[in-house]
Amino acid sequence: MRVPFIKMHGLGNDFVVLDARERALPDLAGGTVRALADRRAGIGCDQLIVLEEDEAATCRMRIFNQDGGEVESCGNAARAVGLLLGQPATIATKGGTIATRPDDAGIAVDMGAPRFDWQAIPLAYAMDTAAMPVGWEGLEQPVAVNVGNPHIVFFVDDSDAVRLDTLGPLIETDELFPERINVNVATVEDRATIRLRVWERGAGLTRACGTGACATAVAAMRTGRTERDVTVHLPGGPLRIAWADDARITMTGPAAEAFRGSFDWGDYA
Repeated sequence: MRVPFIKMHGLGNDFVVLDARERALPDLAGGTVRALADRRAGIGCDQLIVLEEDEAATCRMRIFNQDGGEVESCGNAARAVGLLLGQPATIATKGGTIATRPDDAGIAVDMGAPRFDWQAIPLAYAMDTAAMPVGWEGLEQPVAVNVGNPHIVFFVDDSDAVRLDTLGPLIETDELFPERINVNVATVEDRATIRLRVWERGAGLTRACGTGACATAVAAMRTGRTERDVTVHLPGGPLRIAWADDARITMTGPAAEAFRGSFDWGDYA
């Protein structure tokens, strides 16, 4: 079975997109995802994206990390899919339905409203998610927020100095987080600017994370560090994040198509 694919990225966070809206695909096993995501023996990507028909939305977007696990949301992938659709659209995900529209700066995504209660993150037990009384090797008092998927945010003097490659996996798999966690380290440059690095659950260090930018911006706004419209600078480039009075988050930034191709499903099953 020959399957076409589209390679895309948002600020360097890259995806293999499979369109199953008209032609159904075999069930995706974790091994198939890992093989396709492998950068030496496969196509290579941070996440595999599968588009399916949905009765209530323009399409459904399923998101699989490099490790084969299916996750709830991906902001950069939402912009990539919005670019493919080419018009205002609604996209159903495991984390809820989001809306995309073309914008002068790329694609704008209505990411919905954040959640802060400890059960929604989720955490293993109750605590204040605006100043969690926990720490890991000098990273202390993080903020937790769910923006379709779970994030923990540490505000530090210099995000580039944090050993996120070693602390990221340690925090991600801590028993405090029963569904694991995305780990963000952020430096607030001024009331409208944040510098950010992200360890993504199941994918590791990536050049950009759209939901991480949303979670970090909202965490900064919630704790009075910034205004409610900021630019978040990631290693791959900037995203604009606005948190409106109606509590909904809008993320705006670029997405791009890299190339198209096809592969034999049997080679990766």
